[in-house]
Amino acid sequence: MKDKETKKTIIEKFKQHPGDTGSSFVQIALVSERISYLSDHLKKHTKDFHSRRGLLLLVGRRRRLLSYLKKKDPQNYTKVLKELKLKK
Repeated sequence: MKDKETKKTIIEKFKQHPGDTGSSFVQIALVSERISYLSDHLKKHTKDFHSRRGLLLLVGRRRRLLSYLKKKDPQNYTKVLKELKLKK
């Protein structure tokens, strides 16, 4: 994650209601942003194994959040996949 402004814009885009900062939509979007940031970092720094482990943990967290969302709300699950351009 780059800065507070990036995080704020992501929350504004994916919130479900005013004041929403912790719904699964917002969490998935924030984790996806961190994953893309770490992926770019690891392309430059190929031997940074601590960051690689963090990336793998984030991918697992996003996978669990997506499976929860698929179980609870399948329509919004497909919407989130399209918005974030994820494959499933």
